[in-house]
Amino acid sequence: MPSSPRTVLITGCSAHGIGAALALGLAQQGHFIFATARSTAKVPRTLASLANVQVLPLDVTDPTTIAAVLRAVTEHGHGLDILVNNAGTGDLLISSKGRIINMSSVGAVVNTPWIGVYSSSKAAVAQLSETLRLELAPLGVSVVCLMIGTITTAFHANEPEVVLLPTSRYAAVRQTISDWATGRAGSKGCSADEFAASIVDDVLGRVEDSDEWIFR
Repeated sequence: MPSSPRTVLITGCSAHGIGAALALGLAQQGHFIFATARSTAKVPRTLASLANVQVLPLDVTDPTTIAAVLRAVTEHGHGLDILVNNAGTGDLLISSKGRIINMSSVGAVVNTPWIGVYSSSKAAVAQLSETLRLELAPLGVSVVCLMIGTITTAFHANEPEVVLLPTSRYAAVRQTISDWATGRAGSKGCSADEFAASIVDDVLGRVEDSDEWIFR
């Protein structure tokens, strides 16, 4: 048990992903975890069964579920020290001088073919993180942007095969495009558990300059 247990809210805690692995690692260290997912049935039992873990439904595009999570955290009575991703809990973070962890990707700054939309979305996360860092620093809230490399998760499990018209200029390389888009090409990287273990210090604020982009 840590001398000062933290209260941590983590979005995206479905099985086989980074969120669930990080939540489990922090919970096993004795921190209290709000583990959220759009479908709570997808949160792994090994995580949901822990006494210091509360599983909550959360869709970050649905204000109703955001408000419900905010109420649950408030009623818990211990504030909120760390938010992994931004789910509308600003007042609690400010009151506890907390920390926001945003998950971006090296794809935000290193381009590869066929994933322009994905890379653009991650570049937006990186820029949003930098803006939040500047805006929230005077309020005592720090912002960490993790620039993630290749991690083996279930991210690509539901990716459809790429469909191109026969007349497309790229028809001859359709399989290559599909392999990149669905994660079959390139390095498989580390496991979600290995990655989660590598960022615990970043999340808990044990690393200096943690308000900068951190490449993992």
